[in-house]
Order: sequence, then structure tokens, then C-alpha cells
Amino acid sequence: MSESLKQKTVRGMIWSGISSFSNQAIQFVIGLIVARILLPSDYGLIGMVTVFTSLITVFIDCGFSTALVRKVDRTDVDFSTAFYFNIVAGAIVYLIIFFTAPLIAEFYDEPQITSLARFLGINVFLGAFGIVQGTQYTIKVDFKTTTKISIISLLCSGSVGIALAYAGYGVWAIAWQFVVNKIVGVILIWFYSSWRPKFVFSKQSLQYMWSFGYKMVLSALLDTFYRNIYQIIIGKVFSAKDLGNYSRAQQFASFPSSNFTGIIGSVTFPILSSIQNDDARLERVYRKYLCLSAFIVFPCMVGLSVLAEPVVITLLTERWLECVPLLQIICFSMMWYPIHAINLHLLQVKGRSDLFLRLEIIKKIILTIVLCVTLPFGLITMCIGRIFSSVLCLVVNTYYTGKLINISFWLQMRDLLPTLFLSLVMGIVVYMSVLFIPSNIVKLFVGVVVGVIFYIVIARLFRMEELSDLFSLVKRKK
Repeated sequence: MSESLKQKTVRGMIWSGISSFSNQAIQFVIGLIVARILLPSDYGLIGMVTVFTSLITVFIDCGFSTALVRKVDRTDVDFSTAFYFNIVAGAIVYLIIFFTAPLIAEFYDEPQITSLARFLGINVFLGAFGIVQGTQYTIKVDFKTTTKISIISLLCSGSVGIALAYAGYGVWAIAWQFVVNKIVGVILIWFYSSWRPKFVFSKQSLQYMWSFGYKMVLSALLDTFYRNIYQIIIGKVFSAKDLGNYSRAQQFASFPSSNFTGIIGSVTFPILSSIQNDDARLERVYRKYLCLSAFIVFPCMVGLSVLAEPVVITLLTERWLECVPLLQIICFSMMWYPIHAINLHLLQVKGRSDLFLRLEIIKKIILTIVLCVTLPFGLITMCIGRIFSSVLCLVVNTYYTGKLINISFWLQMRDLLPTLFLSLVMGIVVYMSVLFIPSNIVKLFVGVVVGVIFYIVIARLFRMEELSDLFSLVKRKK
């Protein structure tokens, strides 16, 4: 990477990291407080609603944000066109949610979902007002402002959620928390942004964004559906309590994996887009990002799996103990999430939305087969199936990556296997170190300390390049 790219990467990753982890930390703490008051079934009801709202929300942006990020000669007309499209699409989507809410309630046989869906659907329309400004911050790799906005929004909405939970509002405490968060966020993004839409709408601009974006929409729709398909089926076949436990396990597993994926993705996509025509350089930078992602995420996920029980009991009490085995398994599927994401970013960078869509279809066929096979055997087996799905889909992802810049599955695995092996050995060491400790808090402390020290020392002894890159990023931050 050139010096300018390194500086841009470091700055972007620092602020994206601060934003993501501070947001998630605040949200995590607020969620823990509320979860200690409410029941798993309350979270199950919210999960039933958000599955459907997240599916239809995909149509609001229609991939225009991605098209704007990768467009080199973007103009104010492009931004304004996207803005007005988002508003109209947001209004239409909310009306669809409003009138189909009774069908969602009937599907789950939960009458309360009708009013919940109509209320939470407001977020869909409100969010459309801030998409373009958020895209502009991504283009600038400026996450400092978005960090301020998200932290303030979370603190305001979290306070409302905790207050309503203590007041006995149950599931509506969570619903109001979500809506207040969106309202405050949209107000602040307009306050901090100097951009205002012009009274222009370009058919040419719309055609450009649509020609790239519609395939991304179909891909995103497939991805969103299949990311939520477990929640749909668990809510339908099992119970709201089971869905609540699964959702909580998913949230814990997502904290390190999805957060870092969001950080690395928000930085890598605009930066890789800037060197999209230099394949040799693109390959070097791309492999750096892959290795660094695995070096950070793999040990986090293995460690969380090993320490799942003391984590859940300490933070949520024994009432949530049923989510422990689910969390332990899901960690091993989520550990590959950032690798998937970076591979997919390459297709976007190269403008191959056709391959992106084809890839999503193939992966979803794989996921469907695995889900159908594991469903009759229960929730635990379904989660185990997620691990196999993740690895199989990675093989498909890397097949297309290899076609574009000659980085095949085996080449990527060769880069990642040392980190994977070290992470698994670290997990065994952590497990043995806490095996006979009775206190859950002490287990957590000892496990984390032993794991971090062992991982860093061994990486240092074997002179792993990823450790040097990580230290380099830290030094540059200072």
C-alpha cells in the first residue's frame, strides 16, 4: 500500500472502529440492562417483526449508495436524484409494511405483531432521509461525524428504552428505543451535514445507478432473507422464547465479527475502489486486509465460544442459559463473516454486480439445502449446519474472486491457516486454564488474559506479519 493509502486506511479504520465498537458497546450495555428486566419472548417478538422490515427495507436504497461510492465522477445531481428516489421508496415501503402487518401477525400467530410492525415501520421511512448523507461520509472515509451522531442517538434512545422497561412497558420499551434512535439520528445527520438536496432529478443518473444497483438489490434481498431465515423458521416452528435465545446468541457472536466486518468494509470498499484498475496493487492490498481481518476476528470468536457460559451467566443471569450452546456453535460460523464480506467487496469494486447476483443465488441454494437437512433434527443441529454453510459458501465466493484477480480459495486458505491454527490452539489453552475455576467472573478475567498473552506471544515468536501490521496501525494512530 502506498503511504497515502496507508494513512487513509488507518484514519478510516480508527474512526470506523471507534464508531462501531463504541456504538455496539453502548448498545450492548443498554441491551444487557433491558434484557435483565424483560423476557426472552419479548426479544423474540421484536425479532419476528424486524425480520420482515429488514427484508423490505432493501428496496429503499436499491444499491444506489454502492453505485455512488464506486462512481468516480459523481455529481450533486447524482446525490439529489438518489435522495428523492429514497424518499419515495421509503414511503411506499412503509405503506406495504402497514397493510401487510396483519399477515405477519397471522403467520406467527401473534396478534401483538400487527401494532408492533406498524410502529417499527416508521423507522423505514425516517431512515430514507439520511441515506445520501451517510453515503457521502463513506466516500470521504469520514467516520468521525457519524460516530458523534450514532453515540448521541444511542444514549438518547437507550435512556428511553431503559426507562420504559423499568416502567413495565415490556416489548414496547424495545420498540420505542428503536424509533427514538432513528429520529435522533436523522435529525443529527442533517444538522452536521452541509449538503442539501437540489431541486433536480436526472433520468440519466437514475439509469446509471439503477443499471448497477438493481442487481445489488436482488443480491441484498437474497442475502437479507437468508441472514434472517433462521429467525423466520425458529419463530414459526419453535417459540418466541427459542427465537429470543437464538437472537441473543446471534447478537453476542455478531459483536466481534460483524462489528469488525463493518469497520473493515466501510474502509476497504472506498479504498479498493480507488485502485480498482491496478490489479497487482489491488491484489496486494486485498490480501493484507484478508489476513489482518482473520488475525483479529478468529481468536475473538474462538475465545468467545470457549467462554460462552461465564459470559452469558455474568452478563444476562442464568435465565438466558439456554442460549449458551447456540452461541458456542454460531461463533464458528460467524468467524468467517469478514472473509466473506471482503471477497464480496472485490466484486463490487470491479463493478461485477452480475457475478455478485449469480454468487448470491448459488450460495442461497446451498443454504437452503443445509437448512432443510438440519431442520428436523432441532435448533442445535441447525446451528451446526450454519458452520458447513459458511465454509461451502466461502469456496463459492473465492471461485469468482480467483477469476478476477487470481486469488483462489486455496491461496486465501494458505494465507489464513496459520491464524486459524493459532486461534484454535489458543482456545484449548484458555479452556484448560479456566476448567477448575468456580467463579464465572474469575473465569472471564483469567480466560481473556491468558488468551491474549498466549496469542500475542506465539504470534511474536513465529514472526507473523499480521501482528506487525496490527502494531503498525496502533503506532500510526498515536
